Amino acid sequence: MTFRVGLTRDLLTPAGEPSFGSGALEVLAGNPGIDWEYLPEQVTQITPEIMARYDGLYVNSPRVTRESVARADCRVRIVARHGVGYDSVDVKALADKGIATTNTPIAVRRPVAVAALTQVLALAGKLFVKDRLTRDGRWNERTAHMGLGLTTRTLGVIGAGGIGKEFLRMARPFGWRMLATDPNVDAGVIEELGASRVPLESLLEQSDFVVTMCLLDQGTHHLMNAGCFARMKPSAFFVNIARGPVTDEAALIDALRRGAIAGAAIDVFEKEPVAPDNPLLTMDNVIVTPHALCWTDECFDAIAREGLGCVVDFSLGRRPASVVAV
Repeated sequence: MTFRVGLTRDLLTPAGEPSFGSGALEVLAGNPGIDWEYLPEQVTQITPEIMARYDGLYVNSPRVTRESVARADCRVRIVARHGVGYDSVDVKALADKGIATTNTPIAVRRPVAVAALTQVLALAGKLFVKDRLTRDGRWNERTAHMGLGLTTRTLGVIGAGGIGKEFLRMARPFGWRMLATDPNVDAGVIEELGASRVPLESLLEQSDFVVTMCLLDQGTHHLMNAGCFARMKPSAFFVNIARGPVTDEAALIDALRRGAIAGAAIDVFEKEPVAPDNPLLTMDNVIVTPHALCWTDECFDAIAREGLGCVVDFSLGRRPASVVAV
């Protein structure tokens, strides 16, 4: 029996090639009964018409909502996300229809951890400030922009799931003090990684670098709010590599404008694509990237292999490795 799979078109490059490379598509050969194609249309939300055409969907950025599955002719039985975050998918609405949702938590651990460490090191070394000094012929101003050594600093990590643990492993050799907060991870596990589990308030007050690595859900929406930024040191830096709405962006902008914190590195925004008039884009003490800092050939290949593997497993009647629980 044929199992029809649709891949969203935002997975293609402008040249029409798969952004994750062609090698990962060989995973679909794991079930000869799979018939796959890229969606004919470019969409921002999966429509009921699309849900009626396929047995499975492999989705990057388009949203999958309760409206997507509202019709009786909904045929899709699995929605596989190309990535770890699934805030763009109404998992409960799909589950109510008997549709499975999967993501790729294993593939992204190292790439996102590397991206977060890149942001921290760029902030600590004042990389972008020194880049501008050099380009602008202001060589002799370099002594006014001393970077921060790490062995005397404290790193604070909000969220010690798969990515957070990988980040702590990678960060440990730098010799700084490490703190982590996560109510769902045992203190002993965090201690084995060289960090101490502390309440969020203590982490904010003590850390020189605060990095968010938690999932976005109702409990973490605007977790980093005005009160949190007020608890941070004026010399501290904030890094958001999680999801944009984890941060109250207006509160962050206000804290940066007032000098309540020293700077930030932002890979994710409350509204994406980011508006061209967003004040964060004009701040010299902020590094911005387009929700893509972890994107590498290795990262996308691994994501696609894990995500497409979930589709293949489901099509063969096996439980996929990364089913999202409701």
